Amino acid sequence: MPIGVDIDVMLARRKMSVGELAERVGITPANLAVLKNGRAKAVRFATLAALCEALECQPGDLLRWEPEDTPTG
Repeated sequence: MPIGVDIDVMLARRKMSVGELAERVGITPANLAVLKNGRAKAVRFATLAALCEALECQPGDLLRWEPEDTPTG
């Protein structure tokens, strides 16, 4: 997937658990795990804003673009 997710990095920096972040953001730990593991197809701006508020960070601290590997031949 060309979008990398660094929620786990910010959780470690803030010394916060997944359960605590989920509670602060207002989503289930299972849904947070889907986001954290990069399996989500989309994220609402409201959820992204709540994550940034809870983690005191910018969206770019949580998401990054990664170029897809292009086959050479």
